[in-house]
Amino acid sequence: MEDFNAANEIQDLQYFGEFGGVNPSISDSSTYTFLSAKTMFDTFEGNGEGCYLYSRHSSPMNVYLAQALAKMENTAAANVTSSGMGAITTVLLQLCKSGDHIISSRTIYGGTYAFLKNFLPPFQIETTFLDIDDFEALENSIRPNTKILYCESVSNPLLRVADLRRLSTLCKKYKLKLIVDNTFSPLSISPIRLGADIVIHSLTKFINGSSDSVGGVYCASQEFIDETKNVNSGACMLLGPTMDSLRSASILKNLRTLHIRMKQHSCNALYLAERFEQDGLKVSYPGLISHPNHELMKSIMHEAYGFGGLMTVDVETTERANELMELMQAENLGYLAVSLGFYKTLFSCSGSSTSSEIPEEERLAMGISDGLIRFSIGLDDDIERTYRKMRACMQKVGILK
Repeated sequence: MEDFNAANEIQDLQYFGEFGGVNPSISDSSTYTFLSAKTMFDTFEGNGEGCYLYSRHSSPMNVYLAQALAKMENTAAANVTSSGMGAITTVLLQLCKSGDHIISSRTIYGGTYAFLKNFLPPFQIETTFLDIDDFEALENSIRPNTKILYCESVSNPLLRVADLRRLSTLCKKYKLKLIVDNTFSPLSISPIRLGADIVIHSLTKFINGSSDSVGGVYCASQEFIDETKNVNSGACMLLGPTMDSLRSASILKNLRTLHIRMKQHSCNALYLAERFEQDGLKVSYPGLISHPNHELMKSIMHEAYGFGGLMTVDVETTERANELMELMQAENLGYLAVSLGFYKTLFSCSGSSTSSEIPEEERLAMGISDGLIRFSIGLDDDIERTYRKMRACMQKVGILK
């Protein structure tokens, strides 16, 4: 894929604090004054450009962070929310009304799956779940009331890569919106440049990178962002998934090092994946030649940022997975915890954690076995040492000889 240095795009944004600080000042206010009553009226009507109304609608620090993330994803605008699910639900509810239909990849984050499968049907919004690479089935499932095709650029937890170019072509043919959750591959993949309409991130993960803040963002056209913030009909404005200004400031600071961290996450993950595969383990990682989407990933990724920091190892049973994870935590090789993008390696058994909302029969049909361990590889400086210690743990619990 053509080179695109999103890190430089973000670094080029320049914000000064009100007293000349190198970081923008945090506006610790929930509401904002107007010099005239007419300006307040205009702002409520959506015509008060540059004016702040109320922090549920917007705040200076939220705008700074949103502008940086829009630059990163090459969109005209963005809006930050209090969680990744806040971003996902805002986008879906803004675009879909009662009687509408969604097509979604079947392998997605458990929370998103539960929202589509369990929460939306009482509102008469139906979702069809399909393999995202079965283009014949996708096209055959499109109805007159289908509004959205939803997927993850790299799926949770199976790490399947979506062919966003082909999906975009299909969506344009039938006038659907292509919505892409890019949480697993910030900087590595640029969905908008591949034809997506809206890109979503859980900022909690790689973008923040320190597991101390929860947040989300959706990046899109200025028109769509404005629609979601409309005081009369905007899903974000009316549902209220507002990000706190202090959290925005913290995430904005961490965003500045994302390009450095993603390179290290990816480098370490590739090292471990290659060696564990050589040891005979059942490993899934897009950087491996054995991965079914390896060539696709190479064709759409920005090479400088690698294949990402996530990998899975299937040890077949929950008991073996739990024994291994507990031992690795005891050996200070990481934490038995959900989420991802932390400086230390995080590992969890997907079937009993982040994919537990999916019924067992469906999980197994997807390929999420009871012993599938998802690793979010950390920023270890001596990754060869990490490999040796992890391998020793696997030998101790009988996974490796």
